[in-house]
Amino acid sequence: MTDASGRPEPKPIPAEIDRWSWGAFLLNWIWGVGNNTYIALLTLIPFFGTFIMPFVLGAKGNAWAWRNGRWDSIEHFKRVQRLWAIWGAVIWIGVIVFYGGIFGGLFHLLTDSDAYKLGVSRLQASPEAANVLGAPISAGFPSGSISITGASGKAVLSFSATGAKAKGRIFLEAIKKDGVWAIRRLTLKVDDQDEAINLLDETRAAIDGARWRLGLYREWCANSAAAEPA
Repeated sequence: MTDASGRPEPKPIPAEIDRWSWGAFLLNWIWGVGNNTYIALLTLIPFFGTFIMPFVLGAKGNAWAWRNGRWDSIEHFKRVQRLWAIWGAVIWIGVIVFYGGIFGGLFHLLTDSDAYKLGVSRLQASPEAANVLGAPISAGFPSGSISITGASGKAVLSFSATGAKAKGRIFLEAIKKDGVWAIRRLTLKVDDQDEAINLLDETRAAIDGARWRLGLYREWCANSAAAEPA
């Protein structure tokens, strides 16, 4: 049929197929090429194509595909579009599982690492951190990177720290040498505070204090031994 201008009238859309198209929504431009609906290539445009066009295709896809394709019957059309929807779901599930596996593996690597465990142990044993955050202190999930080559390695991590009084974030740098991890940086940035707290400084101060007290004790022992009568 043609209209008054001589142009062919578009095919009417059967009511039973004028509904949401999951194949067009999930596979967008791939579905468009396969259904002679090249407007779907607009999904390749940044932002508009990514966030808006898939919904337009989902709403209008069946109508466009019906008009642009050659179909034996409504049942033939519905059968083909059902296959597109199934393949779209399979592909998206596969993508989600793939990236979920990568994320899960990375999460396990970071949370199970000796560098992270050492940082959490130092944090929870820190009097300064307990004073600022409030005890007990719980550590959140880490983010960052860990690289290990044989007995050597390097870790750059950050994770949240939550206490009874405040919250903050820990920034950790550690190196692995001869199979042993050692922390090189451990700072605490408390929420709503500008300055970060170097938790390694208090550790070094405690070590220096212990060495000083040990020196006094040894000196006292030596003086006591010298003062004893022969």
